Amino acid sequence: MRTEIRIVIADDHQILLDGLSQALDSIPDLNVVGAILDGTQIAAAVATYTPDVLLVDVEMPGTSGISAISQIANLPPTLVVTMHTADEYGNAAREAGAVGFLSKSTPLPELAAAIRAVADGKNLLETDDVAALLDDYRAPTLSSAADSITEREREVLRCLVRGISRTEDLAEELFISQKTVKNHLASIYEKLGVNDRAQAVVEAMKLGLDRDWD
Repeated sequence: MRTEIRIVIADDHQILLDGLSQALDSIPDLNVVGAILDGTQIAAAVATYTPDVLLVDVEMPGTSGISAISQIANLPPTLVVTMHTADEYGNAAREAGAVGFLSKSTPLPELAAAIRAVADGKNLLETDDVAALLDDYRAPTLSSAADSITEREREVLRCLVRGISRTEDLAEELFISQKTVKNHLASIYEKLGVNDRAQAVVEAMKLGLDRDWD
């Protein structure tokens, strides 16, 4: 397996794109070499950056991620990472040439393991026990200093990761006041040691705070 895995990410949510790029870049063996917001730029990014692994969202402006990868002749190992978990999307991803189909709620350590696995030639869509396969590619578990994050604060973080970042949109999504949103954000910043929403997304993904409660 490569000592450094070059990654291109395509996602239409700027905060998520920035957060995921920084989170993956913080892992020693992963290197994000390109990050794009428009589906029509995916083929050019692959040609320019020659990534070892490509991460794409389904819904993107210009053309969908699945449509874009289906038109790339020399497609690198590709993971479709999306909020859409219906079987039809997974089947479409497989037909387009993807080797993995993951939810955006996938914890960062598991996503990193999936990246390592497909870079090593594994096809997650043809594996009966994906969890067992990924166990072979996991790095040591990241220590968490975020035990004090409340359930409501975690809901705020999950919204940020999904691209819901404006105060008024967060308030509407969570059925709380804008002042309460600001209070939650201030508390999150203090607990995670960050200064803004983009940094909060990075830390949330590092610590797995963006996934559903068990």
